[in-house]
Amino acid sequence: MKVLVAVKRVVDYNVKVRVKSDQSGVDIANVKMSMNPFDEIAVEEAVRLKEKGVVTEVVAVSCGVAQCQETLRTAMAIGADRAILVETSVELQPLAVAKLLKALFDREQPGMVILGKQAIDDDCNQTGQMLAALARLPQATFASKVEVADGRASVTREVDGGLETLSVALPAVVTTDLRLNEPRYVTLPNIMKAKKKQLDVLKPEDLGVDVTPRIQTMKVTEPAKRGAGVKVPDVAALVAKLKNEAKVI
Repeated sequence: MKVLVAVKRVVDYNVKVRVKSDQSGVDIANVKMSMNPFDEIAVEEAVRLKEKGVVTEVVAVSCGVAQCQETLRTAMAIGADRAILVETSVELQPLAVAKLLKALFDREQPGMVILGKQAIDDDCNQTGQMLAALARLPQATFASKVEVADGRASVTREVDGGLETLSVALPAVVTTDLRLNEPRYVTLPNIMKAKKKQLDVLKPEDLGVDVTPRIQTMKVTEPAKRGAGVKVPDVAALVAKLKNEAKVI
């Protein structure tokens, strides 16, 4: 079985994000970029399934600028067999990415598509669900455990108040949550091996997909700075402030 894993290049989670002076977006000039942490978990899970003998090939996919090749090389260092980059300088929104992944799904015919539940830059949590709808595939989101056997995937997912286990027929779309696994440390020998692995570069036009943005960002601003705290002498004063100033009771 072949598995398609989608990975996204995002601002590293350790970096303090800055808004551009013209409020047109986030400043990514000279900022450290890395693989989206949820997608790293997705790659790790696909590699683990391969190590169990369930999966025969892991194909990493990314959509975006040429520098996304670095992210794909990281995925191959973790254990992906080959990679595909859909290169474009256009700002890609979730629907456009889902359409590109749908085209690649039709082209590669994998038994499963695994991707992070959301990206830490836009936090949209939409691409996996949109892909499942476009490709008419069963989906299991927020996976904390994945088991594959007899042409089906048993996925334990995190829901409000507990866990839910779904059994879906393959092919299917699975999105990963934080508690699914802990990605392995990428060693230098594997990084060197990844440089020799196959990486194909396509354009959206090659897949027949229009990636024109449907949503326009009007303005991006930083959240308001938190005000200083106030000490109160007793409970009565606290209740009065909550009631009269904060108006929360």
